[in-house]
Amino acid sequence: MVIPLSPGGFADVPGRLLAARLSSALGRPVYVENKPGAGGTIGADAIAKSLPDGYNILFTGTPHVISPWLYRSMPYDAMKDFAPVALVATGPYILVVNPQLGVGTVRELVAAAKARPGTIDYASSGNGSAQHLVSALFSTMAGAPLNHVPYKGSGSAMQDLVSGQVKVSFAGIPNALAHLKSGRLRALAVSTSRRWPDLPEVPTVAEAGIQDFEATLWLNLAAPAGTPAEIVQRLYNETAKALQEPELQTSFRASGVEAHILAPQELAAFMRTEYDKWGKVVRATGATIN
Repeated sequence: MVIPLSPGGFADVPGRLLAARLSSALGRPVYVENKPGAGGTIGADAIAKSLPDGYNILFTGTPHVISPWLYRSMPYDAMKDFAPVALVATGPYILVVNPQLGVGTVRELVAAAKARPGTIDYASSGNGSAQHLVSALFSTMAGAPLNHVPYKGSGSAMQDLVSGQVKVSFAGIPNALAHLKSGRLRALAVSTSRRWPDLPEVPTVAEAGIQDFEATLWLNLAAPAGTPAEIVQRLYNETAKALQEPELQTSFRASGVEAHILAPQELAAFMRTEYDKWGKVVRATGATIN
């Protein structure tokens, strides 16, 4: 199982949890290999060019449908060179600010950004990351001119956010939770269309005033295009069974996502919708990598 994102990132823990369940279900070890870099395209390319025999699979997510819009040249077709297996999980990003900024609501953040255009920095885990695009979408829809500061991973971004070097970020819930409890960060909203059950007091961005805003972090399993249908179905069946386990659901929640299963055809339709959505965001924000 190739995870084309950084170790310790939002895909890593759920991917490893699922790999352990698949190992037991399939009767053979499922090894996890992180192949991060270039917006997830390095690891995805390795799977796209693998034999379609079910022995090499991809555990990826939202960046998979963002990168094609950011890179002028792609080594594969994100929609055609993979066989969708299952949607595995969904979750929110949480809009957090350093208390030094002196804002306590989304409306106050937007007002501050408009009063000081381009002077309030937001952190992301890198150019073209989902964090980058979610933040850019917020900035565009809110009319809040924030300044993007990309980092080489979410860990370093969080470190500078807590220290006050940057003031704003759409962060993964597990990365932010301890800092929220300690008061070193302040939660303004979650990016999804409904509130996160473990933070019921935190509104959605739409509830907080940016109408129709919605950005969901999601994770999925895929195989190389041409993988036989019976293999895809077996992988889907075992994934669906694993996601019904209460212990796995609890572990997923602790990592900031909820188990959410979609079958191969449903996942294909979902990914096409997400692909088109993020293409519009990239064009609207002018984001690019090369």
